[in-house]
Amino acid sequence: MNDILAELQWRGLVAQTTDESALRDALTSAPITAYCGFDPTAPSLHFGNLVQLIVLRHLQRAGHKVICLVGGSTGLIGDPRPSAERVLKTKEQTAEWVGRIQDQVQPFLEFEGENAAIMVNNLDWTAPMSALDFLRDIGKHFRVNQMVKKDAVAARLNSDEGISYTEFSYQILQGLDFLELYRAHGCTLQTGGQDQWGNLTAGSDLIHKVEGESVHLLTTPLVTDSAGNKFGKSEGNAVWLSADMTSPYAFYQYWLNVEDASVVKLLRIFTDRTQDEIAELERQVAEEPFRRAAQRTLAADVTTLVHGADATASVQAASEALFGKGDLGALDASTLRDATTELPGGEVSPGMTMTDALVAVGLVDSRNAARRAIGDGGASVNGEKVTDPEFALTDEHFLHGSVAILRRGRKSMAAGRKA
Repeated sequence: MNDILAELQWRGLVAQTTDESALRDALTSAPITAYCGFDPTAPSLHFGNLVQLIVLRHLQRAGHKVICLVGGSTGLIGDPRPSAERVLKTKEQTAEWVGRIQDQVQPFLEFEGENAAIMVNNLDWTAPMSALDFLRDIGKHFRVNQMVKKDAVAARLNSDEGISYTEFSYQILQGLDFLELYRAHGCTLQTGGQDQWGNLTAGSDLIHKVEGESVHLLTTPLVTDSAGNKFGKSEGNAVWLSADMTSPYAFYQYWLNVEDASVVKLLRIFTDRTQDEIAELERQVAEEPFRRAAQRTLAADVTTLVHGADATASVQAASEALFGKGDLGALDASTLRDATTELPGGEVSPGMTMTDALVAVGLVDSRNAARRAIGDGGASVNGEKVTDPEFALTDEHFLHGSVAILRRGRKSMAAGRKA
């Protein structure tokens, strides 16, 4: 089998492993079974979860069996955060989010065929277990003096917030997951984020104590920009994989706006581009950065992976049209709405003059300034130049009956939302 560990390392997807040489031998000698868990702490997966899905995707493509665990039980408890206790969700809400996330991961992995991925929910084996059985059969293998040394637990113990027994027990539940999957499916590798190392070792230690066997762990690095800031945040909000939480247009724009210093790293992590292809894009970043070829490739590849080729084509058309290189009228209502959501603007109405409309959407601060902009030939509506200050908007100017795109100069744009 090919050296998938070397591939993952080249792509920047390996931060820690339990025993690198042993893991490499296991991965190259025969197919193994690996798993990653996703807790339903929100109704959608996000940027960070995408890294884990991509690791599973690489492993499956290399011929290994992969298991995707959605935590119906661990989601009810909550992984300890360094800052404060999580607000517990209801059982009903957690179950709903489990279903959403199970549906969301389907496109990333192959769930049919000879090497089909497996979907599991840890509620299936924890719910039937009594508290006494849990304490006697699992809890007895954990030592409190070791548990309190885990990074997340230690941080909370040293804070004013402290930590509840509920969240303190999270690592035992995650350890139980690995043991269950080892017994039921022969799973010998768990993957996760670098900040999950303490929870991951709980499972490998438990298997060693109970079964007398050594298993493997692999974590991915925290993905940061050149200044060390965590990727995946956009103006204070997470970049979600669900289209109803981060629109495909906003998702595409996020990747399109990645800085030059980080784009090559992200191409390695998030795309299937080869070493030669990425080397060529790296050359273009260095020699022709104004073309933003690497960013365009990254945005297209990742948006296609998450939302599909049709969505990518729609948002690319919207991006081109907004910046004067396409037909705004050809955009569907949903894509137009997503593309104009973040634009500044204001309410305008049919019959309003172009002069008043430019003021209403904030592109100029006075009617005189609006007249000057129009007179200089720098004003347009939906890409059509307007030269008459008394030109009046009509119903036809409101695309899909809702918004007219007004522009002053080449770069200043606003959405005139129909009053």
